[in-house]
Amino acid sequence: MNRKKYNISVEATLEVIGGKWKCVILCHLMRGKKRTSELKKLMPAITQKMLTQQLRELEEDGVINRIIYQQVPPKVEYELSDYGHSLEGILNALCNWGDQHIIRVYGDKEGMLEESILNQ
Repeated sequence: MNRKKYNISVEATLEVIGGKWKCVILCHLMRGKKRTSELKKLMPAITQKMLTQQLRELEEDGVINRIIYQQVPPKVEYELSDYGHSLEGILNALCNWGDQHIIRVYGDKEGMLEESILNQ
C-alpha cells in the first residue's frame, strides 16, 4: 500500500474537514449531541443524502462518534469525539474570520446571518 504524501499539512486538515458542510456540522456538534433530524433542521439547505454522507466521513475519520441506543424506535445521536474536540480552536478561528469578512465586505454582520443558535 502506498502512503499518501501531502504538499503542505493544511491538505491533511482539509481532507478531513473540507467542503461546504463538515465545518458547519462540527460547529453544531460543539454545542452538544444531535440527532440527524436536529442537524437537518439546523441546516435546511443540506440534502439528507449529503448530511448522511458527511456524517459517515466524519465518523470514519474519528472526528465524531455515532451513538446508537437500543430502543424502539431506534435512536441515533452524533457527538464530537475527543479527537474532534481538538478542532474547536480551528472552528472558532474560522467563525471569527468569517465575522470579520462579512463586516469588511457587507458592513453589517447582523443583516447577513440567518437566525440560528450559532449566530447568537
